[in-house]
Amino acid sequence: MSVEPEPAANTPRFLSWLGAKAKYGMALPDANPTASQMYCPRGVYLDEKVLVVSDSGNHRLLVWKLGNGLPESHSAADLVIGQPDFETEGPGLFHLPTGVTMVDGKLLVADAWHHRILGWNSLPEQGEPPDFIVGQSSIAETEPNRGKTVSADTLYWPYGLAYINERLYVADTGNRRVLYWQGLPLNGQPAEGVIGQPDFLSHEENRGAIGPKSFRWAHAIAGDRRRIFIADAGNHRILGFHGHPRGDQEAVFLLGQSDFTSWEEYPYRPQSAQVLRFPYSLALEGERLVVADTANNRVLLFDSLPEAGLCPPASTVIGQPDFSANGENNWKEVNEGSLCWPYGVHTCGNTLAIADSGNNRVMLWRI
Repeated sequence: MSVEPEPAANTPRFLSWLGAKAKYGMALPDANPTASQMYCPRGVYLDEKVLVVSDSGNHRLLVWKLGNGLPESHSAADLVIGQPDFETEGPGLFHLPTGVTMVDGKLLVADAWHHRILGWNSLPEQGEPPDFIVGQSSIAETEPNRGKTVSADTLYWPYGLAYINERLYVADTGNRRVLYWQGLPLNGQPAEGVIGQPDFLSHEENRGAIGPKSFRWAHAIAGDRRRIFIADAGNHRILGFHGHPRGDQEAVFLLGQSDFTSWEEYPYRPQSAQVLRFPYSLALEGERLVVADTANNRVLLFDSLPEAGLCPPASTVIGQPDFSANGENNWKEVNEGSLCWPYGVHTCGNTLAIADSGNNRVMLWRI
């Protein structure tokens, strides 16, 4: 009989709360956007210089410059991207931006409902247009799969992206696959490889039958030089690969299910330190894997990662009092330790940023 681990003694420490303040027990944004309010943020990126948030419901990015350290709670952003000012909302340049990252000063954003990746060679301080586009042939085009059959140069709901070991990975969620390019792609450049499908023309859910090289909803990617991990949110699991796959390759590592052919979800029973429900994001920092267990309203930290097989139980939980609970905001009022549908996570050293989408905020923690 397995024994559930207790949450780690070195409990993560809350640092700051960006976005909506709690009103009447709920974290609600103002009726109109501001420089310090968000609406359903789904992506977050953090390094030593900037914090970038995909303020998805307002169809924009918010940027905090970190010259004087991490931002204090409820502070205003320094820069808005995708809108002409901090008060404008609605689809424009972006239609639901989600995954976001920076590579050597270059900004890349998954513009999910425009079915493309937008890139800038530096942060656009004055509303500069993107320097390159992936998934569409021009900035004016926004059709799924470019209005044609799925191929190596099309995207359909790309929610996540990551740059790992000189390779760009894109979670092409609607096409049930992950695409990759060696280096940063040029405008319209076709992908060099595909994970999760036998070829660039296929896009069937789970390839017809779930297994170690199939996806239902590939949603996010993290990794290092030795391995990559892909959040297969629709199958409630994380798949891990040795090295960096070249083409159609089976995963060797599994988290969230008992085997590679299972996709169970258990929403109405106590949870555990090994199950997941719609893991929409993940981050890797050294040997620690951080997983946004989104539908369980928690973030899990795994401190021990095997080279293959099943992952040991999580060591630490954020957002719930223990590993069995999964209620939105613990079925109580919003506070510094609660979460509601956390969609995005990113780490920089021992600092963790959480896009707490259901609470319209981003939380910074020390882990």
